[in-house]
Order: sequence, then C-alpha cells, then structure tokens
Amino acid sequence: MKPIILSSKLLSLSLIILLSTGFSCGGNSKSSSGSDSNKAVADKPAPPKVSMASLLSEKQFNDLFPQRDKFYTYAAFIKAADELGMISIKVTRRATSVYQLIRTDKKTGKKAVVRQDVDWNEEWAKAKPDSTYTIDYGNFCTEYSADVNKKELAAFFAHIAHETRHGMNATYTDGLMLIHESNTSLPYIAENDEYPPVAGKKYYGRGPMQLSYNGNYGYASDCILGDDKILLQNPEMVETDPVMAFKTAIYFWMTPQTHKPSAHAVMTGKWQPNAEDKAAGRTPGFGMTINIVNGEVECNKGENMYNMNDRIGFYQFFLKKLGITDANCACSCGKMKPYHY
Repeated sequence: MKPIILSSKLLSLSLIILLSTGFSCGGNSKSSSGSDSNKAVADKPAPPKVSMASLLSEKQFNDLFPQRDKFYTYAAFIKAADELGMISIKVTRRATSVYQLIRTDKKTGKKAVVRQDVDWNEEWAKAKPDSTYTIDYGNFCTEYSADVNKKELAAFFAHIAHETRHGMNATYTDGLMLIHESNTSLPYIAENDEYPPVAGKKYYGRGPMQLSYNGNYGYASDCILGDDKILLQNPEMVETDPVMAFKTAIYFWMTPQTHKPSAHAVMTGKWQPNAEDKAAGRTPGFGMTINIVNGEVECNKGENMYNMNDRIGFYQFFLKKLGITDANCACSCGKMKPYHY
C-alpha cells in the first residue's frame, strides 16, 4: 500500500514501498527547536459520537469473520473505533513537503502540535499559500445514513480481510487470520531522518492493514498516540495489542495521502475526481479504494487481476452479509491508472 506523506529521501525508495505488502504512510521531520511541538491548548471538549457498536453487533462481527484469529475480537474493534474517534488531526502543508500536524483530543479539548518540520519557518517554505485539511477519525462509518455507513464498513472489511486472509479461495470467510505477514525476517527499514528506525527493531507488516516501514510507524504513532517514538520503539504493539492493531487500520482508512483522497472520502461520496483523475480513469467507487490501498500493484492491469478480484469478492460478500447493496458499484480498477510519487 502507499505512503501517506513522503519525504524527499523516501522518494527514491517509493518503488520498494509500493510493491510491499504492508501499507506505507511515511513522514517528514519534527521541529528541532521544540518550541511548538510540546505546546498544548485546551478547547471545549466535543460530545462523543455514536459508538460503532450501534452499527455492528458482536454476532454480526463473528459471522463476518468466522475463521479469524482470536487476537481480533469484536471488543477490540469497537474500542479502537471509539477511542480513535475522539481524535482529530489538522494537517497543514507548506511548499511541497513541509508539514505541521496539530492533534486534538476531543475528549479533553486539548490541542498539541505533534509535528512541525524543521523548514516550517523558512521563507521559501512560506512563499506559497498553505494547504490545510482536518481528519476527524470520529467520522469512520458514522458520518452519514446507516446504508452509507454500512457500505463504507463493508469496503473497509473487504480490504482488511484480503490483507489477512489465510484460507480457501472464494469462500470469503478467511479474513483476519494473519496478525503479521508471513515473512518476518525482513526489517522493512528505509532511510528517514524524521522517523529513524530504532536499533534492533523490525517494521514488517502488522495488523489488519499490514503497517510497514519505520517512517510509517512513526507517522501513525504521531496521529494515533501524539508521539512518534511510541510505535517506533515498540512496533510489536501492532501485533500484541489488538486495539492498537485496529487503530492503525482505521487510521489508514481515514487519512488522505499526499496525492490521494482517503478511502473514507471515496466511499462516502465526498471525493469527486478532478480533470487529472478523470483522464486517468479514476472514478468514485470501491475500485478507487483499491487504487488507494495498493494501486501500483493491482490497478490498470485488466480485469483478471487476482488480488483486485479477491477484494471485490470480499466487498460483495460483506455487503450481502450486512443486508445492503451497491447497485452502481464501480468495483474494478482494471483500467484505472495508479498514482505515482
């Protein structure tokens, strides 16, 4: 899967990342001065959103994943969605790749700058207008009507099931079976001044969305926990803590990438293609989420691509199980050009 934000030093490694089984969401540098990164501001706490439990029962979850590893529990999924739902991130980009992240804990109302790149205050970085967007993790499968929310949930489950399947083809009952990728000998370390690897740690694919690479663990840790060092120093948390595992998957689903919308925006209809997207055959629908997750490997390769069709099969399976349909599904990305970094 693809990087969320790539630093210039990761660009040369993008092909490796694009072809990896784990998703990438690398990052840029922290503020070296520390003058802003520890500043916290209190704001009015936000009321809690509706719990994911109102959309999906434990019986339904167990029925959707009958062969799942015992690591993946309904309680862990609900807790992950509810806890991460109390976090929002304001992302501001300057120039091409200079970032500031402001993390808000909606439960307490506290805001903190958890990342500010070293070039943030350079004149060349401030020469062009900033671009800003806010990620509200509380909108995960809760933002619209029940049918839209369930359709989004079916799409999310389709991807995590495909990433973790370990069973018979075409049954679609074998999702959430793998906690980490089969080959754990590879360290998945990439040069990254901002999120450097910790000696002795490996960053292979873990959890429902197979989080991989040190840059990606650091960026996810910033957003989820407000401190990049936690997952960089303890990447094994994603395979030993089921709540954290689900949080990394929800985080990926909700977080736009540098050149891409979030999968959440696609499945809820928020995203509409621009002229460049239209020219590349990118259209709203489930197929676009495949492009976001693993387009370089699976998209623009015709209609017989196994991995693409397996994701589609899971999506259609979960739609039926959740009692909804996607009659106008643009499910395929077979003629859709992937994004390039």
